[in-house]
Amino acid sequence: MNKLLVLIINDMVIFPNNEVRIEYDNNYDKQMVDIVDHIEDNLMLIVNPIDNSDIRLTSFPKYGILGRLKLKMNVPNGKTRIVIEGLDRVSLSSIVEDGYYFRANYSEIDILEDDECKNYFHILVKELEHYVTKIPTMGNAIMSQLSGMDSLSELCDLIASFLPLKYEDKKKYVTTIQPIERAKYLLEDMNRELKFAELEQKIEREVEKELDKTQKEYFLREKIKLMQKEIGDDNNKDTDVERLNKKISKLKCSSKVKEKIKRELDRYDSLNSNSPELGMIREYLDWMVNLPWNHYTKDTDDLVKVKNILDSSHYALGEVKDRILEYLAVKQNTNNLRSPILCLVGPPGVGKTSLALSIAKSLNRQAAKISVGGINDEAEIVGHRRTYIGANPGRIIQGIRKAGTANPVFIIDEIDKMTKDIKGDPASSLLEVLDPEQNSKFSDHYIEEDFDLSNVMFIATANYVEQIPYELRDRLEIITISSYTEYEKLDIAKRHLIPKQLDEHGLTSLQVQIDDDAIMSIIQNYTKEAGVRELERNIATLFRKIVKNILLNKDVLFYKIDTALVEELLGKKKYFYTENDTVNEIGVVNGMAYTVFGGDILPIEATLFKGKGNLILTGSLGEVMQESCHIALDYVKANMDTFGIDASLFEENDIHIHVPEGAVNKDGPSAGGTITTALISLLKKQFVDKNIAMTGEITLRGRILAIGGLKEKVIGAHRANIKKVIIPFENEKDLDEIPVEIRNDIEFITVRNYSEIYHIIFEG
Repeated sequence: MNKLLVLIINDMVIFPNNEVRIEYDNNYDKQMVDIVDHIEDNLMLIVNPIDNSDIRLTSFPKYGILGRLKLKMNVPNGKTRIVIEGLDRVSLSSIVEDGYYFRANYSEIDILEDDECKNYFHILVKELEHYVTKIPTMGNAIMSQLSGMDSLSELCDLIASFLPLKYEDKKKYVTTIQPIERAKYLLEDMNRELKFAELEQKIEREVEKELDKTQKEYFLREKIKLMQKEIGDDNNKDTDVERLNKKISKLKCSSKVKEKIKRELDRYDSLNSNSPELGMIREYLDWMVNLPWNHYTKDTDDLVKVKNILDSSHYALGEVKDRILEYLAVKQNTNNLRSPILCLVGPPGVGKTSLALSIAKSLNRQAAKISVGGINDEAEIVGHRRTYIGANPGRIIQGIRKAGTANPVFIIDEIDKMTKDIKGDPASSLLEVLDPEQNSKFSDHYIEEDFDLSNVMFIATANYVEQIPYELRDRLEIITISSYTEYEKLDIAKRHLIPKQLDEHGLTSLQVQIDDDAIMSIIQNYTKEAGVRELERNIATLFRKIVKNILLNKDVLFYKIDTALVEELLGKKKYFYTENDTVNEIGVVNGMAYTVFGGDILPIEATLFKGKGNLILTGSLGEVMQESCHIALDYVKANMDTFGIDASLFEENDIHIHVPEGAVNKDGPSAGGTITTALISLLKKQFVDKNIAMTGEITLRGRILAIGGLKEKVIGAHRANIKKVIIPFENEKDLDEIPVEIRNDIEFITVRNYSEIYHIIFEG
């Protein structure tokens, strides 16, 4: 009795005295084969589990096959090919898990055959001879192996290995030990197969009769075709063939592709007009002759013109504009450069898709656009096999055909919203499309020929870079487009949105003027967004109401829109930003918040009352902000002598920290310094200047760490009339992003450690 590794097979059955070839591509099975390959005699136990969907000890049968690994070979496609020889049927016992594998003891089974077995042996041989004559697919190979065989058990195993049975039906021949029982099963299965064969032959005879009828119809249709030709009524199929031949002769593509199209056309021409394949081949030919195989547009050489077009259509966004100009400059210099694969990442409404369309216009290229949001079928990307009814190419090839050129600007929207399920992983299918090393030979399942995508400029868009699958992210040049500031929105409205809406509403600047305060009022009080979509809708609403008033009241020919008129036409204000307090208060300090809608101040309040030293936190704080509160309190306790705070205050009181607007979730690593200041103000009973705001995370050692979103935070603070802002020293480099008019109106102080903040607030 020996203990061997167990090879679990879910889709085929191996019998004694039988060899089987298997290919593996998963590491689990490859590693197991490697282990067996190093075992003396290369023996293993082969088991077909009772329940394929749940492999565990209880699903193992009592019997299996003792097998030997005869050959192991690694093939170029990454798979491992093995040949296994079945030796004998054995009994399994003491099955145990060994890491990721199973091991089992086995014992050989002694099968004694009597006279009854000999009778069944002869019956089976006769039935097999009859079966082979009736079912040609069985072949005579099995009969040649019968010479010299006298064991019923061996005969049963031989026939069972050849019979075309389902996997579940074959499993019973391994676990049935007595050869007579197996012989009875075989007789039943062979009789059933013979009945199926007789039924099939009957159907074939009826089909032959129908074919004779079809041939007769074909002869008559050919005569009708000739008569139609004589009277000038040509057959539509012949017209198609002639027209397609003309298109093929003019088609600019490789000789291989042209040869494939000609073969399909010959097949189309030879088919009967009533054949169901006719429409499928006709559709395929239509796709092949209408794809722009080698049709390219010439890029604009004038970089100044490209820059002017991009500037006229989109405000700011310098990084992506510079990337396009760099690409064109290098391409002109080398005349051999692959198109970049850009990914514009930013909140909804900041102009990612419209910018991509403007890039196409500036380069003098056609634009193709698809959206992959919600796609869960990889066939949407790489097409369906032509064997399916209603098959079509994938969206990539469809977009190329719609663009009409082989080098369009191809926009793939919402690349972060693809899903993966049983139908496949569309993100993996996009790898071939977006990899510059592979996309010169992109293969669509429907087209079946390589299409060169290396000259296509792919521009993907996404809202969240974290949701882009990593394997795709690695192939993309990520360019972040942050939310617009209020001042950027003001410029966009004046330069783009207002002129556009005036034109769409049939108005001119002589009829309507809108001042900057009115635009800013719309931005601050009627929109809350990262982009400018809602701003444009509100401007359109204003102009729509003005057009109505002009037509109803013909005496008024000119409208000057100010903040009062905005409120009259758009109604009461919808959104409000936090206003700074008018008086200084103990335990209240202005923090700075960043959201995708812009910046705002975040007053943090602290109070204490008789208790047992508990810390109470309210205001819908996330985990990070809760941790910041605990760190701030521990830092103050650790340095209470430095700050002049009585230790008894911590032991005899509970401290409550609250961030107003409790219904709004708040989180982020930038409030630690503010919370610390609020606690010190509370415990020292010392006011903090209401015109000071601060941002920065604090460590237990008092270090002030860098934060993100400084530009939006400072703009929010400026809106609240903050005059002094304390920021981490590492964020000093980000001050260049802040508009000059705001930088000139606020005093910025950079700090490395909280002791500097303490000195400024409480000792300065």
